[in-house]
Amino acid sequence: MVNTLFIAAIALIISVLFQRSFKSLPKEKWQIIGAVPKKKIDDNKWVGVNFTYYGFFNASAYVFATALIFVLLGAIELPMVIIFPMVIGVFSFCMPASKIIARIVEKKPSTFSVGGAFFVGIIIIPWMVWLIRETLGKHMGIDIQIASVLASVAIAYAFGEGIGRLACISFGCCYGKLLSDVSPFFQNLFKNRYFVFCGKTKKISYAHGYDNQKVMPIQAVTAIIFSASGLLSLCFFFNRNYVTAFFVTVLITQSWRFLSEFYRADYRGKGKISAYQIMGICSIPYAVCISLFFPSGPSQLPDILKGLQTFWNPGVIIFLEILWVVAFVFTGRSDVTGATMSFHVIKEKI
Repeated sequence: MVNTLFIAAIALIISVLFQRSFKSLPKEKWQIIGAVPKKKIDDNKWVGVNFTYYGFFNASAYVFATALIFVLLGAIELPMVIIFPMVIGVFSFCMPASKIIARIVEKKPSTFSVGGAFFVGIIIIPWMVWLIRETLGKHMGIDIQIASVLASVAIAYAFGEGIGRLACISFGCCYGKLLSDVSPFFQNLFKNRYFVFCGKTKKISYAHGYDNQKVMPIQAVTAIIFSASGLLSLCFFFNRNYVTAFFVTVLITQSWRFLSEFYRADYRGKGKISAYQIMGICSIPYAVCISLFFPSGPSQLPDILKGLQTFWNPGVIIFLEILWVVAFVFTGRSDVTGATMSFHVIKEKI
């Protein structure tokens, strides 16, 4: 019953968040969250560095996903001494990979790719968890079920990328094709659910000139599908079907990643089939192999109350706060937009 309420609470929170965000974030004011003066250029003007809502939503997605990992791993009674190395290992590989893969594929220094980060993660994480089990786990006499850990990380990823798509809406990146350029079926499907992005600093404007035009809300569809897959896999997780939870998450998210890019208009690298699509589709058979190699073993039903107790820990909360700041600076500092600002004294207030 408690597990069901937990899933329902997440569904409710995300539904309200998405409903409000889909309406507001395409607007111009939801791109830049603030600017910091960097260099003075004359007596009354400064050049500034912009920080974006892209960073805000990405950082929030990172923290939500990480908090969920703590809760799920706590629910299967893994101790903090095991959870922390796993979480730190995941981010040590995936955060840099999001920028490195994008730079290799798109030949651009100031962009990120969650798809690239996921591909690196799904290759490395199973073996990282195996290494922790064979070293730290055996040394401490702790039995680590790799399938349950992989399921936890996959579910957290699905929610993280789902929420993270709000960052793309706010910055106007990862955008869909013009509604007028897609088939009549999709024109009819999205005739009342399209996006119109406003603002010359949105990527959709300076990259394609599609501002103030109706486009497919591909980011919103991705957010919904990824979050729905997370909710579905949570049901499997709480019934100890860890392999199913892991595989279903990978199957749904990466199948949609492959299909969705046919309806995106932003640059994704050369070729009709992008490198990201290849990475996504290759992740599915790899997930099958990993599921066969690390099957589920006997275990108790996850207890969400124990998971929440694990999360409600000063060390975890401080870690999440630090993670939010690091992720915000890493993804939110804009290199493709600039700011000019001036400061003055309001004499009437003296």
